[in-house]
Amino acid sequence: MWVHLPRTVAEAREHLGEGAVPIGGATLVWATWQRDGFPEQAMSLSRLPQANVVGPEELGGAVVLSRIDGQVPHVLRAAAAAVGTGAVRRTATVGGNIAGSALRCLLPAALVLEARATVLAPHGVYETDLAEVTAKRPVLLGLRWRTPVASAYRKVPAEASGAPPLVVATALHAETGTATGAAPRAGHRLRAAVRDGYDVVTATVTCGPDAARPMDQLRGTPLADVPGAWDLIGEQVAMLVAAASAEGKAADEPRRRD
Repeated sequence: MWVHLPRTVAEAREHLGEGAVPIGGATLVWATWQRDGFPEQAMSLSRLPQANVVGPEELGGAVVLSRIDGQVPHVLRAAAAAVGTGAVRRTATVGGNIAGSALRCLLPAALVLEARATVLAPHGVYETDLAEVTAKRPVLLGLRWRTPVASAYRKVPAEASGAPPLVVATALHAETGTATGAAPRAGHRLRAAVRDGYDVVTATVTCGPDAARPMDQLRGTPLADVPGAWDLIGEQVAMLVAAASAEGKAADEPRRRD
């Protein structure tokens, strides 16, 4: 098997067009290849700069999970830290997890961040939503999002050999024209996602200073029917609203002194 290591998008497109099989950390495909045979050509994006970015509002598809640090929102950092063992996190990539894995452990976090994906195809590079990424499994170059006001994540412990563990992720976003550090009020929106088995259920509601109101709205969504998720969602919503309110008060304090 010949493994291509492109350094430019043009090179990556060329190899993809020639039939090279994209791989991330190969944590998901290695056993299958050993059983069924190796492809003639494979391609890793580990040397492609665009696929290796880590920043406050972007994350490359070739970034290994252990590199995801405090630069990114809490929900995404916590999701990456909860994947497998340390050895797995030092090998598995963002693109492999979201586009190549059935579990898609990072997907709930990416969904609540309202992330957009940049993907690579033989005909070029384009931006799309996560629904297309999970359905078509293209080569993921990276994710982009806008910084949320606050975010939260919880993965419920489960047996390794059992069903996929329940995951609850939430993020509070400021609408356009609303300061990121302002106290929650009408115009903020709350995004929640729950992984139930292999499926991910999402909902978006408006959010004010009272945590009860968004919970009332969420009660009318499919999230209310996911076993074991409701109390965790309630805990996270209350925490996000409180954190955002504290930020808003801190931001207002200098203005009051002036």
